[in-house]
Formats: sequence, structure tokens, C-alpha cells
Amino acid sequence: MTSGNGRSLLELIDGADERGLAAAGLACLDRCLPLLAGDRGEALRPVWAAVARGDGNAWGEAVAKARIELDVDGTEGAGAVVGPLTAGAVTGLSAAGAVRGMLVAAPDAWAAGELRAWAHACSAGALALHGRYDAAEVSDGLVERCRAGDADGAGPLLAGELRRQQAVLESVAHGPTGLRRARELSVEGGRVLRAVVSRRARTA
Repeated sequence: MTSGNGRSLLELIDGADERGLAAAGLACLDRCLPLLAGDRGEALRPVWAAVARGDGNAWGEAVAKARIELDVDGTEGAGAVVGPLTAGAVTGLSAAGAVRGMLVAAPDAWAAGELRAWAHACSAGALALHGRYDAAEVSDGLVERCRAGDADGAGPLLAGELRRQQAVLESVAHGPTGLRRARELSVEGGRVLRAVVSRRARTA
């Protein structure tokens, strides 16, 4: 599944600037927050504000505060999402541990190289987590194929997350005003995932 402009998710991330990369990674993390216990979505608001300003100092401070507020100590998930960009990136971790790993791995520096690695890792991690809760089985290599532009075989939850990731990058590419749309997509995606997790818990 390529985006409306014909570019795959991998291409969109590779072509993004610092603000786009930070927004992409943060949006993935934001949508996956329902997998942590409690309603903690407001913890990322200052991080979004730092992205809007493109302020590296504010970014580092906001990320550090979010780790404290979300009780991220790195005991589970630290560094686990950053690595090979495969569906196996989150294998062996609880869903909450994988989400913590995304936040632990967030770079303190506002630098394109580090932000791009984080955006790629959060993209793969978020897709793998959505696939875990999907009705359709996630075959080996499906997450990687989705990111490269081939979503054949993806279930509705995985396909929806893929579309949101692409839409976030395309929105932010138009400048700071696109961040409003990026946040709306994150709120929408979080609600979808929360509903799926809640439904599964009721029927377990």
C-alpha cells in the first residue's frame, strides 16, 4: 500500500526532515499508548509542542519528562525496538514493554540521523503491535512488506495503522500546520486500538 503520492512508507521516512521524523515517531508512540495501563495520553502533549517549535532543547527536556511521567525506567523494552526493522522487533516483549521501548529509545538530540532511526524503529514497532491485535494472522515479513509498499495480506488494524503513518508524514511535510492533522490521526488511532484491546479483554 503506497501513499497517495505513490511513495512507500520507507521512502516517506527517508525523505522527511527533523520535524517530520520526530512527528512520525511520536505519533506511532502516541497511538500505542493505550497498551500502557491507564489514560496517560496527556504525558506527550509537551513533546508535541516541542515538535511544533522545532526546538531541540525543548524536545530533549520534554522527552525526559515524559519518561518520568509514564514511569519508563528501561527495565523492559530499553533498546528493544531500535534494531532490525522486522516484525520480530517486539517479539518477547509485552505490549506495554514494547511501547516503553519506543519512549526509552527516543533520541535526546534533535538530529536527523538519530530521529530517522527512531522513526523507522517506531514505525516497525507500531505496525507489529497493531498486527498482534489484528483479526488476521501476521505472516513473516508482512510488516516489512507493508513498509515497502506491499500491504497484501494485512488485516484491518495493521492496514489502518499503515495508512495513518503515511498520512502523518505527508501532512507534516507541508509544514508546522500539518502537525494538527498528525495529532488528530494519533488521537483517532489511539481510540481504535483502545477499543480493540477493550473488546478483546471482555471476550477473553
